[in-house]
Amino acid sequence: MHVLLNLSGRTGLHKGCAYLAPSITNKRLTMEIKQVDISNKTPERRVAMATGRIKLRPETVERIRKGEVEKGDPFQVARLAGIQAAKLTPLLMPLCHQLKLEHVELELKLTDSAVEATAKVVATEKTGVEMEALTALTIALLNIWDVLKAYEKDENGQYPVTEISNIRVISKVKQRVDVP
Repeated sequence: MHVLLNLSGRTGLHKGCAYLAPSITNKRLTMEIKQVDISNKTPERRVAMATGRIKLRPETVERIRKGEVEKGDPFQVARLAGIQAAKLTPLLMPLCHQLKLEHVELELKLTDSAVEATAKVVATEKTGVEMEALTALTIALLNIWDVLKAYEKDENGQYPVTEISNIRVISKVKQRVDVP
């Protein structure tokens, strides 16, 4: 969803975007928060995919390969956390609509220096599922960090290598659903 600052004084929607309706009180600009009204939209099949990565120390990557992580398999923890996070997106992002998700999938790939992750979310709804895909992906990566943090810290308790990056939506598809 794109948020537009509407300085013309009009309120409402513009091509699926939300206007923030400003009002000037005591020379201060305030904006009214509104959830986009999707009540007149037709449900469509929605698929969104997001990707990102977490950079790790080579020693940590080797621990994952050997199954020597004290807290257990970081990929299983990340998948479960990502699935749960997608379902909880409206609690974390109050302007997101509560959606009935039909499928959440996380693909995790270990490289020599990182874990690359992709989240896919599917629903037949009136609004897109890209926020749910981004939430699933981000929480999955944060859980990998949590499971591996003991191995990523340096002698001062800092994380000189660990970095979550390149989080982005790589695909968003909307497809009409024929109702018999």
